[in-house]
Amino acid sequence: MNTASPLLTPRGWAAFVLALLLVCGVAPLLNLWVSEGQVLHLSDYAVALLGKIMCYAICALAMDLIWGFGGILSLGHGLYFALGGYAMGMYLMRQIGREGQYQSELPDFMVFLDWKALPWHWYFSDSLPATLILVLALPGLVAFVFGWFAFRSRIKGVYFSIITQAMTYAAMLLFFRNETGFGGNNGFTDFKRIAGHAIATREMRMGLFVLSGLALLGALLLSRWLVQSKFGRVLQALRDAESRLMFCGYSPLPYKLSVWTLSALLCGLAGALYVPQVGIINPSEMSVANSIEIAVWAAVGGRGSLLGPVAGAFAVNGAKSWLTVVAPEIWLYLLGALFIAVTLFLPEGLAGLARQLQARLTLRRGGKT
Repeated sequence: MNTASPLLTPRGWAAFVLALLLVCGVAPLLNLWVSEGQVLHLSDYAVALLGKIMCYAICALAMDLIWGFGGILSLGHGLYFALGGYAMGMYLMRQIGREGQYQSELPDFMVFLDWKALPWHWYFSDSLPATLILVLALPGLVAFVFGWFAFRSRIKGVYFSIITQAMTYAAMLLFFRNETGFGGNNGFTDFKRIAGHAIATREMRMGLFVLSGLALLGALLLSRWLVQSKFGRVLQALRDAESRLMFCGYSPLPYKLSVWTLSALLCGLAGALYVPQVGIINPSEMSVANSIEIAVWAAVGGRGSLLGPVAGAFAVNGAKSWLTVVAPEIWLYLLGALFIAVTLFLPEGLAGLARQLQARLTLRRGGKT
């Protein structure tokens, strides 16, 4: 009799609870209650940086679902991240009210462009519940429509990656135009409050940090459950031998389309959490380079491992933040060298390196006994 494998091992649950305590308990304590002069104080800068990287880690996890487990390489997932960010940014712009430069109910950029009324796609932007729905519905719908036509046409491999890249680039050019009502080149910024509370307070910053951490942990659990289910096993079989699986009677379309849409939803959620913490959203978030970076995080961490891409997002973005301060003139070259080294010497990424080290430790322990 076959029994379902547990979602996490006892050691895995212990690590999950520890991460939960760090996010919801230790970090707020060190930031809000430990004074700035003390060694254990967690600075506001560190809170903002870690919150931003956790949003990136959700995107890396979304990439791992489609690329690591489904064999679908997307070079355009920055689009879904930006769509979730823009949906949240529209709400934050409406929350400014008459506190903007022109003291108008319209956002400042609309007043500057001599707009007289809100465009139709802004009508529900003053409602937080409607915004939370749009944060998921908008990227999910775009991904579903795109995936439906792409997967039905059996487009895959490098051709699929190029199409995703082209779609993201086209969306970026569209959002750059002032007449679309998305702030043009400058996008949205100068946010004042969220849900009626000032956004610049330390308590709100910490609240967004905790929400980002909970979203990342929840996404990890969801992804773990998904890849261990029958759906996940079929998805991995499609990655390894799609023709053979089709011969067995499985249709690739519902599996690919489902995981593709889910990954877009995760990116939209990450974008919505990212914008209030960073304080700006503009079309550059849809740039081709940003989408490629998401794939780089997954590759550096080790695709097909769930935790690997999360670690990759933290490692790459942490290194970027450090190098831009220590060596601003050469940090791009150093990061490029890091990516090349990982590709040549660590084809399975950081997750593969961790497995190798664990295997060596196990062999040494076995040799001593």
